Amino acid sequence: MRALYRGRKGHDQSPMLRYAAMPVTCPRCGWQGEQAHYCARCGATLEAAAPGSVFSRPAAPSAPYATAPVVASYAPRVEASARPAGFWIRFVAYIIDGFFLLVVQAVLWGVGWMSVGGGGWRAVGAATHLFNWLIGAVYFIAFHYRWGQTFGKMLMQIRVVRMDGGPLTLGQSTGRYFATYLSAIILSIGFIMAGLRRDKRALHDLLAGTRVERL
Repeated sequence: MRALYRGRKGHDQSPMLRYAAMPVTCPRCGWQGEQAHYCARCGATLEAAAPGSVFSRPAAPSAPYATAPVVASYAPRVEASARPAGFWIRFVAYIIDGFFLLVVQAVLWGVGWMSVGGGGWRAVGAATHLFNWLIGAVYFIAFHYRWGQTFGKMLMQIRVVRMDGGPLTLGQSTGRYFATYLSAIILSIGFIMAGLRRDKRALHDLLAGTRVERL
């Protein structure tokens, strides 16, 4: 083994050779020599270097794959407002909106009538009806999308929001408007639901995922 040790001069010693060449001292008689388990002079047990100190596997770091505790990052669901807007306050807001649109439509009707004279009133009437419907659709969709309120809702201090309290998306505002036709054609039961349900949501609110709250 010494020859092997000398033959590897100039190279790094292996753990086996370093262990074999490590000197030990007998604690009883003072004898010194290479690593051994027992003293060659008195036979005492040697404790200079435990074999495991060289060849033992390095201790694994504690919890090598431990990660920081995961904290839930989802936003808690916001329940319906404690002050939902009921049927009657919404009905009054709708009457105000209807009156506002009626004035606008009457002005447009008069302008169209005067522009063509009495002879073309049928064509003007058909075009005006279509234009009036388009004005109403744009009015409700745009105002609910941009502010969550029409003029009637502003006066009554109510607004339309998502279930989490956020503003409506354009898709929600559009879907909610067309869903009001469904609420109307079933004998207006879809509107009456706002007065019967605990959360005061009408059928079109349920379909669009919205609610109406007081400010």
